[in-house]
Amino acid sequence: MNYPDLIDDFKQKKRGALARVITLVDNEEDEGIEFLKENYEKRKDSFRIGITGPPGVGKSSLVNHLLERFAKKYENVGVIAIDPSSPFTGGALLGDRLRMQKSYEFENVFIRSIASRGSLGGLSTSTENISQVMESFGMDVILIETVGVGQSELDIMEITDIVIVVLVPESGDSIQAMKAGLMEIGDIFVVNKSDRDGADRAVEFIKSSLSFKKNIKNNETPVIKTSASNEDNIDSLFLAIEDRMKFLNDSDELKMKREQRREREVKDILRDLFIKSIDKLIKNMENVNASPYEKAKKILEKTGFNFTEDLWKKR
Repeated sequence: MNYPDLIDDFKQKKRGALARVITLVDNEEDEGIEFLKENYEKRKDSFRIGITGPPGVGKSSLVNHLLERFAKKYENVGVIAIDPSSPFTGGALLGDRLRMQKSYEFENVFIRSIASRGSLGGLSTSTENISQVMESFGMDVILIETVGVGQSELDIMEITDIVIVVLVPESGDSIQAMKAGLMEIGDIFVVNKSDRDGADRAVEFIKSSLSFKKNIKNNETPVIKTSASNEDNIDSLFLAIEDRMKFLNDSDELKMKREQRREREVKDILRDLFIKSIDKLIKNMENVNASPYEKAKKILEKTGFNFTEDLWKKR
């Protein structure tokens, strides 16, 4: 299918066209980049919800149950599920959708599994772009499930409006170590598999840790016990998400988050373009023993970039 026909099908809300455009964007094809440029201002402001937490806490199972509730309330729901990539082949099993069987019951739900491709922070490097494609398609809500790498999984905060941190009763001993990471970014905390011993203790431990966290307008961070396997308290979690969405819509925080996201995206694109454009200059440096700072300074001079010594201090 040629590109104009693909775009026509996309505008007609055909799911096959959505899948193909996502592939173009995920692979950074020229047509994919062109699509992002042409449709950026036509996007819908979808509500992005990130689900993160260490491996094995039941993120996919929770998303599976949440999908049913979102699908019944909203016209279009998208899911981006990031799976870990092999360090040897770069491939991924993309098995998260196997645990999201509810998606097949609703025609208004679209799931895309993608490989992390070695990216740190729990996301794929193309997650933001794929989110924009889904927004152009008209998704009301986009759920983004991260790989599950624990404390370093902080990128999710920068590309979503709400972050749900999922833990299990056994997480209590490791919460202290997470304080500088996951504990700082969560808008809602979930203790999943709460039918296990220690769930109440984990909830209290989380609440105690969160007591040091500053919340806008003293909005208390919800900590909810769930059991995805028994479908316990999923409604409470869904209501907490809805409450948070309403809170953001009624405040300036959502606007601020999205403005920061746009600024960060420009910086990320500039960084990637700059690094790619100077790759040859780095490899062809004459004095291989010069310090990295000296090499960087010479490269900047060759590119004609106007810089001052203050830049090094700010770095």
